[in-house]
Amino acid sequence: MMTCQNFRARLQPGTTSPELLEHLRHCDACLDFAMSVDPDLFFRSIGGDELVPPGGVDAFVSDVMSQVRVRTAETSLVPHRTYSVWQRLAIAATVAAGITGATLAWRFEQSRQVVPPSGAVAVAARPVLARPIPTATKSFVETYSSHDATIVEMPDNGSDTKIVMIFDDKLPADL
Repeated sequence: MMTCQNFRARLQPGTTSPELLEHLRHCDACLDFAMSVDPDLFFRSIGGDELVPPGGVDAFVSDVMSQVRVRTAETSLVPHRTYSVWQRLAIAATVAAGITGATLAWRFEQSRQVVPPSGAVAVAARPVLARPIPTATKSFVETYSSHDATIVEMPDNGSDTKIVMIFDDKLPADL
């Protein structure tokens, strides 16, 4: 058996002496000293004969590389998600809000249509407007008095609208 003083005196970087490596396997104090001299001694002290894989190093390397190729093929076949979870939830909420809004608008329009009573003749229903839209873009004449003008008033059909035509050469053409 080798003593610690003898081990430290004979230790050099890159040592492969079996006696030194055997002492290194059993003495923790010398292991710390050896790591400060040569960090690779720790791996050499484990023993190299029993670490050779079955079939040799070349077979081991080819097995590892085949596993790397299989893992690469697996990851390339997995679909890559371009949207995060939050983005997908936001898209789904937007689609749901759009469908809900369109459904509510459609139902509102359907409820505004007049349903004819049974037996009545169906007439195309127009939506009733809340306020009347002015149809004339010209100004209205409230009062007009002229001796040379011809004023024609059309009879009304029970409505509030009166149609009055004024024929006078002195009036502008765009009135």
